[in-house]
Amino acid sequence: MALFNWKKKTAVVNEYDESISGKPEYELQPVKVDTNRNIEDKEFDLNIEKILENWEVYHAIREIIANALDEQILTETQDIQIIKKLNEWHIIDFGRGINYHHLTQNENEEKLNNDKLIGRFGVGLKDALATLYRHKIGIRITSKYGIITLLQASKTGFDDIITLHAKIEDSTDKNMVGTDFTIIGCDDKDIEIAKSLFLKFTNSMVLEETNYGQVISKEDDVSYIYINGVKVSEENNFLFSYNITSLTKQIKKALNRERTNVGRTAYSERIKSILLASKEECVICKLVEDLQQYNSGLRHDELSWNDVAMYASRKIGDFKKNVIFVTSDTAISTPSVIDDMKMKGFEPIVVPETLVNKLDDYNQGTEIDSTPILTTNKFISDIAEKKKYTFVEEAQLSSLERDIYSRLEDILGLIGGKPIEVKQIKISETIYESEIFAETVGLWDSSEGIIIIKRGQLKNLQSFAGTLIHECMHAKSGEDDVSRGFERTLTDIIGVIVAKQLNK
Repeated sequence: MALFNWKKKTAVVNEYDESISGKPEYELQPVKVDTNRNIEDKEFDLNIEKILENWEVYHAIREIIANALDEQILTETQDIQIIKKLNEWHIIDFGRGINYHHLTQNENEEKLNNDKLIGRFGVGLKDALATLYRHKIGIRITSKYGIITLLQASKTGFDDIITLHAKIEDSTDKNMVGTDFTIIGCDDKDIEIAKSLFLKFTNSMVLEETNYGQVISKEDDVSYIYINGVKVSEENNFLFSYNITSLTKQIKKALNRERTNVGRTAYSERIKSILLASKEECVICKLVEDLQQYNSGLRHDELSWNDVAMYASRKIGDFKKNVIFVTSDTAISTPSVIDDMKMKGFEPIVVPETLVNKLDDYNQGTEIDSTPILTTNKFISDIAEKKKYTFVEEAQLSSLERDIYSRLEDILGLIGGKPIEVKQIKISETIYESEIFAETVGLWDSSEGIIIIKRGQLKNLQSFAGTLIHECMHAKSGEDDVSRGFERTLTDIIGVIVAKQLNK
């Protein structure tokens, strides 16, 4: 009896795609089947209704590798092998061995209940077999339970419907351990592409492992997202690659049969969880370093997540005690503050204003559970709290110091007299309680209208006059050091002094 299948009049349709049967735009045409079948061989109908037409050979090989890796995890056996012998590639695991029952499952309870596995639905292997057959790639599956190959045959009871069948022959080695998937006639490139889809077969370095997954170094411009070691997506603007090992409901729902092009919305929350659990210095420091790229437009997407930016800013204190978070506005408008920070041994980190505001709020909040995060405001307030004036009356000065101090009005006369903003000029033994890095020899306190000069500047007329005029210029300009306003005022007063001296 001749066998037939529905075929479209204008195009050839895959012979074992049942989804087209009975449609009026198709016509019956003869189909080639295996006429050399041994009636004693067992044939198992794979009952494949639709082929994944967008799958390439490497997709199919990926599924076979995934099955082998899952079996390795489930049985806690040795690493799988992927080796080539002559023109045949072998993917070998050392587990329990496959049998035809594994070709019947739609959902695998064992896999569904284990979040560490790659497979879920028990259909990936059948998809792989169908794809290899479509591409005319030979397949032989060997275990102690038998040898499985593929052929096309009529569906039982329906001679006009041709489907893909698995032919099961008796095993030649009843003591064989594991399963040997032999792939015949595939291109070596397909094997390499398939292997590249698994974290296990890359040279990527795991930077940190958390309860939610791994942070992985990025090898090139593209970041890869893995789920249980299988690549499911690529990101062009991520700082790291990631391997998610704790799956959420959203991730499970997003994992389609192809396991490719999983959207960011499915895994972004889990990646946040990985980063918020990170503690390694190399990860935290790289996050904080990337925070500073927002002005240049080179910041990576993870740092646009406020909770990640906050966490990294808090954790950096575990590794660097001298970091201060400042805004770009502060760096531009008050460079003297930045200069002061550096002179005192601190490292200013320029970050978005919104983040600095959140850090200031954190410092003020009740949630704080560790050392406050140093920001510009915190730095200035800490400096203010460390002020410790020990004023010295003129009568307490030595004779040399009194002689120098007595020239106060003469010095002020050189600049046109005491600025109207200055109410008092005082001498103090100290200005700050402790000054580990750079000594402060003079200070303009605008809130009190007082210039404080450290007693040590009275050692000679030059140091006293220089400090006094410097602080008067702060009072007169209302500007900090290293600012344009201060420089203009200082330039003007130098001109005044020089003119007076030359016109004598």
